[in-house]
Amino acid sequence: MDLNLSELCQEVITIAKQASDKILAVYNTEFDVTSKEDNTPLTEADMAAHHVITEGLTKLTPKIPILSEESIDIPFSVRKQWKRYWLVDPLDGTREFVKQNGEFTVNIALIDNHRAILGVIHTPVSGVLYYATNHDGAFKQLPGEEPVAIHTRNKPQDKTLVAGSRSHRGASLNEFLEKIGDHEIVSMGSSLKSCLVAEGSVDIYPRLGPTSEWDTAAAQCIVENAGGQLLDLSMKPLLYNTKEELLNPHFLVIGDTSYDWGRYFRNTEF
Repeated sequence: MDLNLSELCQEVITIAKQASDKILAVYNTEFDVTSKEDNTPLTEADMAAHHVITEGLTKLTPKIPILSEESIDIPFSVRKQWKRYWLVDPLDGTREFVKQNGEFTVNIALIDNHRAILGVIHTPVSGVLYYATNHDGAFKQLPGEEPVAIHTRNKPQDKTLVAGSRSHRGASLNEFLEKIGDHEIVSMGSSLKSCLVAEGSVDIYPRLGPTSEWDTAAAQCIVENAGGQLLDLSMKPLLYNTKEELLNPHFLVIGDTSYDWGRYFRNTEF
């Protein structure tokens, strides 16, 4: 099945915005928070967004299967047959949602042959949208404005700007920061950290802690089409649906691909 990725992306943007509306309807109430088996938080908003997205994508592309964070009980014996599928995080940054700081997103990616070829990230509270399709570039759109092409930046020789998590920080990140010298941390939640790299606001986002494949797929497409890369610590691009577990390795989101970021990770255990 041949796809017009540009047209498809616009349909996916509409679905992401519909999910954002469902999230905001919960966000503005006294919502309850429960815990999943892995002790990560779950709210009514996660499930409301999940249902909107899966219904919308099923109607849009009935023959393309969907893997969502809220429907992950699909065995690898089934998944490994998929060449193309949707990979969805209905509410990325549930901890930020619970804190009500606005830094959470809806993430939708289309995976083809283990790589993300379409990525949409929508921010419910601010309305900021990031999206990309392979070979068409990456874009940012503010509410009420036209989309603007975004690009990563060359690393400056002096201070390095580093995107860091508001909710996850540990000894490994501190060790990395000591190695890179003069730097400034820009704190942000969810996949928006990767978007900061894509738009050239920061130089690198190191994630030296646990994430899952739905956390990174849409962002990887956007970063790559903006001129950057999302790499594991051996400097290889992350691939999707290649193994039983859905956990990512530690990874880096980098803007300047000519800079030797790998020097900070060789012969080092993180």
